[in-house]
Amino acid sequence: MEYALVIYHDEAGELSPAEIDDHPRHRAWLDEVRRRGAFAGGQRLRPGRAGRTVRSRAGATLVSDGPFVEAREQVGGFVLLRCADLDEATELAALHPFAELGAIEVRPVWSR
Repeated sequence: MEYALVIYHDEAGELSPAEIDDHPRHRAWLDEVRRRGAFAGGQRLRPGRAGRTVRSRAGATLVSDGPFVEAREQVGGFVLLRCADLDEATELAALHPFAELGAIEVRPVWSR
Protein backbone atom coordinates (compact mmCIF):
# COMPACT_ATOMS: atom_id res chain seq x y z
CA MET A 1 0.00 0.00 0.00
CA GLU A 2 1.16 3.55 -0.61
CA TYR A 3 1.50 6.16 2.13
CA ALA A 4 2.18 9.88 1.86
CA LEU A 5 4.44 11.40 4.49
CA VAL A 6 3.42 15.06 4.64
CA ILE A 7 6.30 16.96 6.18
CA TYR A 8 5.55 20.05 8.28
CA HIS A 9 8.29 22.33 9.52
CA ASP A 10 8.97 25.87 10.66
CA GLU A 11 9.83 27.84 7.54
CA ALA A 12 11.90 30.26 9.63
CA GLY A 13 14.63 27.62 9.91
CA GLU A 14 14.32 26.50 6.31
CA LEU A 15 17.17 24.54 4.74
CA SER A 16 18.00 24.73 1.05
CA PRO A 17 17.53 21.60 -1.10
CA ALA A 18 21.34 21.22 -1.25
CA GLU A 19 21.59 21.43 2.55
CA ILE A 20 18.94 18.73 2.92
CA ASP A 21 20.67 16.53 0.33
CA ASP A 22 23.96 16.91 2.24
CA HIS A 23 22.41 16.37 5.70
CA PRO A 24 23.91 13.07 6.98
CA ARG A 25 20.78 11.99 8.88
CA HIS A 26 18.57 12.72 5.88
CA ARG A 27 20.86 10.71 3.59
CA ALA A 28 20.88 7.83 6.09
CA TRP A 29 17.07 7.91 6.29
CA LEU A 30 16.72 7.88 2.51
CA ASP A 31 19.23 5.01 2.26
CA GLU A 32 17.13 3.00 4.76
CA VAL A 33 13.89 3.71 2.89
CA ARG A 34 15.50 2.66 -0.40
CA ARG A 35 17.07 -0.45 1.19
CA ARG A 36 13.56 -1.56 2.19
CA GLY A 37 12.29 -0.86 -1.33
CA ALA A 38 9.76 1.60 0.13
CA PHE A 39 10.70 4.80 -1.75
CA ALA A 40 8.08 5.64 -4.39
CA GLY A 41 8.78 9.37 -4.86
CA GLY A 42 8.51 12.73 -3.22
CA GLN A 43 9.40 16.35 -3.57
CA ARG A 44 10.27 19.35 -1.52
CA LEU A 45 7.89 22.29 -1.79
CA ARG A 46 8.78 25.95 -2.03
CA PRO A 47 7.75 28.07 0.99
CA GLY A 48 4.05 28.67 1.57
CA ARG A 49 4.46 32.38 0.83
CA ALA A 50 5.31 31.43 -2.79
CA GLY A 51 1.91 29.82 -3.36
CA ARG A 52 -1.76 30.63 -3.16
CA THR A 53 -4.87 29.19 -1.56
CA VAL A 54 -7.91 28.96 -3.84
CA ARG A 55 -11.52 28.44 -2.78
CA SER A 56 -14.74 28.54 -4.76
CA ARG A 57 -17.88 29.50 -2.82
CA ALA A 58 -21.31 30.21 -4.28
CA GLY A 59 -19.88 30.88 -7.72
CA ALA A 60 -17.15 33.23 -6.46
CA THR A 61 -13.44 32.41 -6.53
CA LEU A 62 -11.47 33.49 -3.48
CA VAL A 63 -7.69 33.66 -3.84
CA SER A 64 -5.31 34.30 -0.94
CA ASP A 65 -1.56 34.66 -1.21
CA GLY A 66 0.35 32.02 0.72
CA PRO A 67 -1.14 29.37 2.97
CA PHE A 68 -4.55 30.01 4.48
CA VAL A 69 -3.63 28.60 7.88
CA GLU A 70 -1.65 31.02 10.02
CA ALA A 71 0.73 28.67 11.76
CA ARG A 72 4.45 28.44 12.36
CA GLU A 73 4.67 25.01 10.76
CA GLN A 74 3.83 24.77 7.08
CA VAL A 75 3.88 21.88 4.62
CA GLY A 76 7.46 21.67 3.40
CA GLY A 77 7.28 18.59 1.22
CA PHE A 78 6.08 15.05 0.89
CA VAL A 79 7.43 11.55 0.41
CA LEU A 80 5.50 8.71 -1.15
CA LEU A 81 6.27 5.29 0.34
CA ARG A 82 5.21 1.75 -0.48
CA CYS A 83 4.94 -0.11 2.81
CA ALA A 84 3.39 -3.33 4.05
CA ASP A 85 1.12 -1.45 6.44
CA LEU A 86 0.54 1.76 8.39
CA ASP A 87 2.88 0.57 11.15
CA GLU A 88 5.85 0.34 8.78
CA ALA A 89 5.06 3.76 7.28
CA THR A 90 4.84 5.20 10.82
CA GLU A 91 8.17 3.59 11.74
CA LEU A 92 9.86 5.18 8.71
CA ALA A 93 8.26 8.56 9.47
CA ALA A 94 9.64 8.42 13.02
CA LEU A 95 13.14 7.84 11.61
CA HIS A 96 12.94 10.91 9.35
CA PRO A 97 15.16 13.70 10.74
CA PHE A 98 12.43 16.31 10.23
CA ALA A 99 10.25 14.45 12.75
CA GLU A 100 12.48 16.14 15.37
CA LEU A 101 12.17 19.58 13.77
CA GLY A 102 8.46 19.67 12.95
CA ALA A 103 5.87 16.97 12.34
CA ILE A 104 5.20 14.28 9.78
CA GLU A 105 1.66 13.25 8.94
CA VAL A 106 1.29 9.69 7.62
CA ARG A 107 -1.66 9.28 5.27
CA PRO A 108 -2.76 6.19 3.30
CA VAL A 109 -3.16 6.94 -0.41
CA TRP A 110 -6.37 5.89 -2.16
CA SER A 111 -5.68 3.25 -4.78
CA ARG A 112 -7.96 2.38 -7.63
